This record gives sequence, structure tokens and C-alpha cells, in this order.
Amino acid sequence: MAVKSPITLNDLSDRSREIFRHIVETYLETGEPVGSRTVSQSLSSVLSAASIRNVMSDLERMDLLRAPHTSAGRLPTQKGLRLFIDGLLEIGDLLEGERQEIEGRLAGSSRSVEDVLTEATGLLSGLSSCAGLVLSPKIDDALKHVEFIALGPTRALVILVFANGQVENRVIGTPPGTTPSALIEAGNYLNARLTGKTLEEARSTVLSEIKAQKAELDQLAARIIEAGLATWSGETDAATPSLLVRGQSKLLEDLDAVKDLERIRMLFDDLETKRSLVELMSLARDADGVRIFIGSENKLFSLSGSSVVIAPYSDKSQRVIGVLGVIGPTRLNYARVIPMVDYTARVVGRLLSGEAAGGPFRSR
Repeated sequence: MAVKSPITLNDLSDRSREIFRHIVETYLETGEPVGSRTVSQSLSSVLSAASIRNVMSDLERMDLLRAPHTSAGRLPTQKGLRLFIDGLLEIGDLLEGERQEIEGRLAGSSRSVEDVLTEATGLLSGLSSCAGLVLSPKIDDALKHVEFIALGPTRALVILVFANGQVENRVIGTPPGTTPSALIEAGNYLNARLTGKTLEEARSTVLSEIKAQKAELDQLAARIIEAGLATWSGETDAATPSLLVRGQSKLLEDLDAVKDLERIRMLFDDLETKRSLVELMSLARDADGVRIFIGSENKLFSLSGSSVVIAPYSDKSQRVIGVLGVIGPTRLNYARVIPMVDYTARVVGRLLSGEAAGGPFRSR
């Protein structure tokens, strides 16, 4: 069976394109279905309501519009929103005051990396009226000390102290039957071998020893060590970079239907999984600028029916070290959110690279 080519703007007449643009713009502004009478009041040419309805029916057959119920107006479909964003959306620019607010709130030589990223999530949430998120960079500094603390029968807290003084914590799963002495043994083993090594170097060294059965550890302690390091390794199936989400309540302001609230709940369930975090990073790693995902275009958000606008930020070597953006309903003010996310990502990248006045940020 032949695969149908996707609809492009060239497939629409000038009249259909104008009506489609007005419907999507009105929907993004109001969140309500758009009827033929509303469209006729905003068109540059005079068209009868019947002619407009015929065009709307054609757009519906092309799967660019949908009717929520009989005799209602029309809403853009996911395919319609994508066509609008790619071809008709007029992206504005930030006002100078908005640029100054972003730079002013993020800048400051006495602030830590964590402070800047936390500020960025709150900033994006406040400016966009959505939930702001930042996926923070993996630490590449040398280790100074590692410690495992039991939290329960199958969980432990890994405390990583880096040579620069920064401390990171991560909860990991431990094998059933893990004893406090096994946790101590695992920590002693790592501290005797890892001083001065990065996590990548430490993980490579330890796993090679475990694989070759040269480590003087019992199987239980070896599994604890492997779990603790794999959590921080940056491997595709195990990395858990820090995720900061601010303004979750913003997502609920436009949503009053029970089904929408349930979709938002599923969204944050998705975000809390390791695989979701890794996937979000990979989506933006090779992106050149802002990326936009609507609903099921990204399986991470397919159940929640939300849109995500994300942009990567880089270090001074232009290596992508994190992702920031906003999550909200598909009815986003894309023209405002896109430049906001893009500019914030560039400011964060400059600050973390030490290019702003005052030099690089300190570590905790």
C-alpha cells in the first residue's frame, strides 16, 4: 500500500490557507472551537458563512481540523498544529525588558550552578505560564569520596563528593538482603580506587575489574557498586541527570475537564522515570536550536497530550550538557514561548561557560 505524502501548505489554496491560519490563531488565543461567523469577521476578503464552512469541511477531511461535537466550531488537530507551526507561525522577538529580566535573574558570580538552573525553571514557568523544566548537566569533575547509606531493605542513598567540593545525592535500588556492612565495604572499595577519577573513568575501571573477577568483593557488594556508578554513568539505559520542574500548577489553570487533569497526572508520572529523562536529553542533543513536540509526536508525552518546547544549552566547548524548556497544553503561545526558551538556553550556556561578567559560577 502506498504511503500518503504529508499535507503541505502548497496543497492549500490561498483561501484555505487564510481560513486555516485564522482558525488556529484564534484557537491558540481563546482555547475554544472556532466557528464560521468568527472566521468571517477576521478575513480580509468577504466570504459567506456557507463558503467558509465548505472550506472548513475540506480542512477537516485533510485531518487539519476537527469538530469536538456536532454543530460546533473547529479545532486544529495535532497534524494541523504542526503544519501551522512549521509554515505559518510568525515568531516574535523578546522585548528588551524581557531580555534584561532573564539575564538579570540568571546572572551573578556568587551563585552556584544549581541556583542558576533552579532560577531558570522558575523564570520560564513565570514568563510562559507553563511548567518550566531543566535537565541539568552530568558532573565530570574528579571524585573525592563516595558513601552508601541504607534507606530500607532495597534502597540506598549514594553520596558523591567531588574534588571541587560539590556534593550530589542519588537514591539507588539495592539487591535484597543488602546489609550495612556490605554498603560500607562497597564504599571503602570505591574510595580506595577512585580518588582523582571522573565517574566515567571510575565506572570503566570498576566494571572491568568486576567482569574479570579481580575485585576483592563478594557478589552483593559488587552489585551495589555497579548500581551506584551506573546511575551516574551517562549510559543510555541508566543515566539519571537531575530534572528540575517548576510551576506544575500552571498546567492546570487552563484545564477543567477531568480527563485533562488525568492526562497531566500521567505526564508527570512519565517525567519521573529514568527512561523519560534520558529520552528528553537525546531529543535535544543533536538539535540546532529549539525543538517543538506536540502530543504523540514524542512518545514521552503521547498519553498526556501535551506540548513541549525545549532547547539544549552547551558549555564553552559547545558540548551539549543539558536541556531546558516548558511543558504545557497544546494551546501554547508558541510565538512567545519559542524565542523565550531559545534565549534562556543561550544565556544559561553563556553563564555556565563563564562568559558573563563576573566569571564562572562557583560549585557548592
